[in-house]
Amino acid sequence: MATKFSEITAAEMRAAMIDSQLRTNDVIDPAVVGAMAAAPREAHVPAALAGVAYMDRPIALGHGRALNAPLVTGRMLVAAAIRPGQRVLLVGSATGYTAGLLARLGAEVHAVEEQGELMAVAEGAVANGNIRWTHGPLAAGVPDAAPFDRIIIEGAIETLPDALVAQLADGGRLVAARREGAVTRLVEGVKAGGAVALRSFADMDVAPLPGFAAPVAFRF
Repeated sequence: MATKFSEITAAEMRAAMIDSQLRTNDVIDPAVVGAMAAAPREAHVPAALAGVAYMDRPIALGHGRALNAPLVTGRMLVAAAIRPGQRVLLVGSATGYTAGLLARLGAEVHAVEEQGELMAVAEGAVANGNIRWTHGPLAAGVPDAAPFDRIIIEGAIETLPDALVAQLADGGRLVAARREGAVTRLVEGVKAGGAVALRSFADMDVAPLPGFAAPVAFRF
């Protein structure tokens, strides 16, 4: 999404984001901070919103979707504990901001997005051979490329589909945000015995992800 935002202004805003939002809220992992310090977040939002791209709030992208606040992304990346060479499934990659961060961390990224217009922005904003883009239903993941060492679900969900759990390698880690009534919590878990037991680690305002609503009679 093209913008007249200057490189100097963007660099200053990234530095402020790191100092005021990330480092003060447990995002101190050098690799994560370094990636977020280098990634042009403004390239992933509508041009008219470039000036607020680094604010601590979700940014509307259209199609009922939003780019999560920087702190949400940072906390999820720290929890995922990405190591170079790991295969990562990113569910709901939208305009590609988190996919680009994962690639900067050295991961082999498989990013799935169901909104073609958002994926087109992502492909134009991030030029990295370590990212493979897939257009398709978010809840389906990318089964042909499984298993994955990490799965990151880029939005708030109510239920975790078995299809995604099946694509996580045994011992692999999944990070997501889970809606529990009026509260959304970041959660993480490691797959063992074919299942993932999710543990909450932070309450956050996370943009909802379509296609993950719980059946009316079911809640976590």
